[in-house]
Amino acid sequence: MTSQQDWTQRYTGAVMNTFGTPKLVLIKGQGARVWDADGKEYVDLLGGIAVNALGHAHPALVGAVTEQLQTLGHISNFFASAPQVELAERLCRMVEPSVGAADTKVFFTNSGAEANEAAFKLTRRTGRTHIVATEGAFHGRTMGALALTSKEAYRAPFEPLPGDVTFVPYGDAEALAAAVTDATAAVIIEPVQGEAGVIIPPADYLAQARHITTAHGALLWLDEIQTGIGRTGTWLAFQNDELCDELPAVPDIVTLAKGLAGGIPIGACVATGAAASLLQPGNHGSTFAGNPIAAAAALAVLDTIEKDGLLENVAAISARLTAGLSADARITEVRAAGLLIGVDLVEGLDSAAVVAAALDAGFIINNPTPSRLRFAPPLVLTEADVDAFLAALPAILDAAEGTVTA
Repeated sequence: MTSQQDWTQRYTGAVMNTFGTPKLVLIKGQGARVWDADGKEYVDLLGGIAVNALGHAHPALVGAVTEQLQTLGHISNFFASAPQVELAERLCRMVEPSVGAADTKVFFTNSGAEANEAAFKLTRRTGRTHIVATEGAFHGRTMGALALTSKEAYRAPFEPLPGDVTFVPYGDAEALAAAVTDATAAVIIEPVQGEAGVIIPPADYLAQARHITTAHGALLWLDEIQTGIGRTGTWLAFQNDELCDELPAVPDIVTLAKGLAGGIPIGACVATGAAASLLQPGNHGSTFAGNPIAAAAALAVLDTIEKDGLLENVAAISARLTAGLSADARITEVRAAGLLIGVDLVEGLDSAAVVAAALDAGFIINNPTPSRLRFAPPLVLTEADVDAFLAALPAILDAAEGTVTA
């Protein structure tokens, strides 16, 4: 039995079977590369599903966590810490640069689902209960977040879910306008749908959503858990003028997580204007949220993205990767929002078979649907990493052709 097989056997014997048998047991990483328990090397083109913004073992992240742990690790929310305050100020300025912390507030969480749970509770403080969400949406697996997630396979085993949610087609402003009323508390939208296979709406969609919500006194809530923190080449996707027309006003709520601390668990619910004061003492809480270690990690990620010009790297690497992907006739469409890239495969080519063939060849990618691939690599991905994958791609697709996986 190999080391990989041994660890996998131990995993299946001790860990609940919510994810199935793991594809690999990974032991270490460096930059955009990881190694499994048998020593095989892989280029990581998934980044922990858009989490490892700085890749693996980045010295800035390692240093920040190590230094913070030597002073304060956890203090509870009876107290505040300098990293927590500094991070909140940074996120306020990021979401609303014109007013920053004066009119914008943050509630920290431990994950994206928890950030959406906080936002969901915040919307109830409007005195309204109706939420409009979109088909194809993914907002998390907790009960509240799941109520906003459209996929029937995720929802059905846990119904009844929190109610008063209407789903409308994604990217359809007319359908959105028809669903929002004066009884609507909020509209929740992903600027780009990741779980659905990287679906990019019309450029005026978010601006239309802002007009619609404003007209009815509803909150506009953008789930930037996967698209935020530089993933699309700007700090937040709604600020990317290649993806979105300029909003007439900033969103009322922005939820963040994934890449925010580069792999250290954290999430944030950021609210602007009147929405920033809806949650009051006793309305919500979390024991670990905003702890000094996660906050220090997030500050290190933000500093490094800025200092190392990683937003510019996202644009350059995205262009190189998408051009190479588009060159193969077995790929029928490539949709790119920076380093969140979706690929449609020719009919009959099974995405799970492509993922398996890529893994055999030493590359980690993802198949969110049976006919689509998703790439969400670290923002530190290099030209050499891209070129290695593109050189291997024809053979990967050759190996996958004609294969049907269970």
